[in-house]
Formats: sequence, C-alpha cells, structure tokens
Amino acid sequence: MPSATAVRFGDGGFGAERFGAEGFGAWGARAGAGRAGARRGWGARARVGLRARWAALRALVGPRGHLVLDVAAVAVAALDVWLRVLPEAEGYSRVLSGVAVLAVVFRRRCPFLVVLLTIPGFLFGWSQLAAMIALGTLAWLRPRSAQTAVGAGLVWFSRFFLWPVDEFLALPWTAHVHDAIYGGIVAGMPVAIGLLAHVRAELSARVRELAAGRERERALHARAVRADERARLAREMHDVVSHQVSLIAVQAGALRVSVRDPDAKQVAGNIRMLSTRTLNELRELVSVLRAADEPPQPGVADLPQLLLGTDVSLRVDGPVRDLPGPVSGAVYRTVQEALTNVRKHAEGASAAVVVVSDGERVSAEVRNGAPPDRGCAGLPSGCHGLVGLRERAALLRGRFHAGPTDDGGFVVRVDFPLDAGCDGAEGTTGEAVTGSDPVGATGRG
Repeated sequence: MPSATAVRFGDGGFGAERFGAEGFGAWGARAGAGRAGARRGWGARARVGLRARWAALRALVGPRGHLVLDVAAVAVAALDVWLRVLPEAEGYSRVLSGVAVLAVVFRRRCPFLVVLLTIPGFLFGWSQLAAMIALGTLAWLRPRSAQTAVGAGLVWFSRFFLWPVDEFLALPWTAHVHDAIYGGIVAGMPVAIGLLAHVRAELSARVRELAAGRERERALHARAVRADERARLAREMHDVVSHQVSLIAVQAGALRVSVRDPDAKQVAGNIRMLSTRTLNELRELVSVLRAADEPPQPGVADLPQLLLGTDVSLRVDGPVRDLPGPVSGAVYRTVQEALTNVRKHAEGASAAVVVVSDGERVSAEVRNGAPPDRGCAGLPSGCHGLVGLRERAALLRGRFHAGPTDDGGFVVRVDFPLDAGCDGAEGTTGEAVTGSDPVGATGRG
C-alpha cells in the first residue's frame, strides 16, 4: 500500500515534480557542491587579495622597512614598561628599564651587547619585552652561537628570579616551578622566532640562487640551440649551395671559351661574374654564421677574480691562455658550481682548485675537506647543478666525476679535449661521461 507521501508527491519523493526524478535530495547535493565551490573560489580570491595587499605594503615601506621595524620595536618596549611601572618603584628600576628600551635601537649592530643591557632592566625593572626583542634579534643574526645560548639563559633567569631576594625566597616551590616554566616560554619564544626568520632568509636566498641558476642554464641552452642551428645552416650552404654555384661558375667559364658567338660569350661571362660574386657572398655569410655572436664569457683566466676575497687556493699548470672558448668557459662554470656547493653544503671547509693543461686535454679539480661542524644539516637541494655539469661535459666530449672523499670531503673533477671547442654541435657524439653518480651518492647540486 503506497504511503501518504508517495500518494501526494509520487514515487520520486518530495520535490520530484519540481526538481526532477531524483527529488529534493539530489537538488540539495548539487546546491551543496555549488556552495563548496563558491567557498573555495572566495578563499582563493581572499588569498590573492592578501598577497596583493602585502606586496603593496612592502612597496610602500620600501628600503625604510628596517627603520619602521626598529621604531615599532622601541615603541612596543617603551609601552610595556610604561604600562607596568609602579608609582612607588625605586629610581634605579626606572633608569635600568629606560636603558633597556633605548638599547633596543642598536639591536642589529650589537645584538649580544643589547641583550646584556636589557637584562638588568628585566631583572630589576619591567623591560621584559625589550629583552625578548633583543634575544630574538640575536637568535636571528647569530643562530648557532654560544652568545644566543647565554642570552637565552639570562632571559630565563630574569623571568624566574624575583627581586628583592626576600620576596623570591618567600615564594612556595610551586611558584618557583611555575616561574621556571614561564621563563622557558619567555626565553624560548624569541629564540624560535629568530631561528624561523633566519631559516626563512636562507630559504629565500636559496630559491633566488636556484632561479638564477635555472635562468643561466636556460640561456645557455638557448645559446647552444642557436649555435647548432647556425652550424647546420653553414654546413648546408657550404656543402650544397656553394657547390652548385661553383659548378655554375665553372660551366659558364667553359661555355665562354667554347662558343664563337660574341653575344653568347658576353652572356657566359656575365653568368660567371655573377656566380663568382654570389659564391664570395655565400662564403662571407657562412663565416658570419660560424662566428660567435655572443658576448665574451668568463674562462680560466677569470678564475682569480672568481676566488677573490675567499681562502680557496688556486693552482694553474700548463698553457691555459689559448684554450678554446667553450672549453675554457666549461672549466670556469665547473669551478663556480663546485665552489657554490662547498659554500652551501660544507660551509667553513677548506677548498682547493687545480687546473692542468698538457696541450691536448685540460682538467680541473675542486676538492674540499670535511666541514668543521656537521651539527646543522644543509637545506634541501634540487641536485640540478651537478647534472648540468655532466651534460655540459658530454656536449664537449669530456669526462666528469663527482663524489665523496675518504676524509669526509668532496671532489669534483672534469677534463676536456682541447679540440672539443672547435667541433661545434658534432661534439655531442664523442666520448661518454664517466664517473660516479653525484646525485645518488651525495645529494649535492
């Protein structure tokens, strides 16, 4: 027996006549999906709006951003002291708190000294925020130093200890435990924020380096494609067009000698003259296509300028002044990328660069020792740098090797034949690249 709902609204249920055979439930599902999509669209628009407003704020602040932050830090520290100062407080407490607030101005130049100047105001006065701001700046500028640990310990003690001493001793043990916990929070929060800011700055710098590296590789790839296309056109023009024009000129000369008709001799002479002129123009065009139209690139002679201001040793043996441009540039780029990896993954380690040429081949080796401190792991790497060096070596028929050494260091070695710089695009069919896999073995790049 059909129900009253079925008799009234049919077998499709409520809303079947209005909303179709699926009934009101299916319509509600479609409406919910539409609302979810609208919420996602609104969220995306909100994120885009926040990014745009943040970019506008940064553009408005511009180079005065540090000054604005310093003024805000001093204002916040002064407001914290002003709201907490007691009318019956001792004079030295006011003076020490004021000195702590004023010391925040110099937190970027002398972060540890500023922390030391804010501790008396925190211990005997009310400059808690001034000490926290100074400690956060110290953790940002010197994240892995003993000064940061000492500063954190002093801030914790200032929050844990209560002046005067008799009031501190009169507190129960539960209050001491409570103060110790809150001291850890007061000292740990600025350190965590400072470390986060330092890591973010390092990641931003790494992203900029990767973007610049990708842009350089893209430009080098485009340049190689253009060079290959120019070389192909030059070969086609030299092997096909020039050959045919030469045949025309030879046959026109033979025709001019063999015929007796003066008009035919003149026509044959004109054909030979035009063919010879065309052949000369084609040869000039082939020379232009084969010539490098790119600006001069750095080479082995520029390595001392690359190492200027560093403690990396450089040794160059053999005739390297007249190296082919592609080979010299590949040696320079290999040394540059290897030293970049030393700075990123083995900061503080000693490094040495050796370039040797025997007249037939040129080799370069960059070797670094173990880093002095391995307590902090390096940031993630895309492993594209060494892969690009392998590909560059393959293009010039060179051999490439990269891998760890027995003493915990790392070595990058490459060598090229000196005739690789004159082979053009045909150099890619030469000797295969050898050596260990740098990506799988070390994770560098």
